[in-house]
Amino acid sequence: MKKLFYIDYPQEHIEGQMHRYRCVHCKEETTTINGRLDGHLSSCEYRVKLENAGYESEKTMPTNKLVSHDADDFD
Repeated sequence: MKKLFYIDYPQEHIEGQMHRYRCVHCKEETTTINGRLDGHLSSCEYRVKLENAGYESEKTMPTNKLVSHDADDFD
């Protein structure tokens, strides 16, 4: 099972930074996570919980399930 984006994790404001946030559990910045499950540390409580529930990160998905489109395909 895979979500398009994983953005429902708890976040906290980075002190002293105007618009920077990070995951409450693994402390990775939201720009590093970038909506991906594998953007969280492998020990992150949020990531472990979702992986145990059957969600997959980009790195664990087989490449034949990924879809790629070139701009020329859409005329």
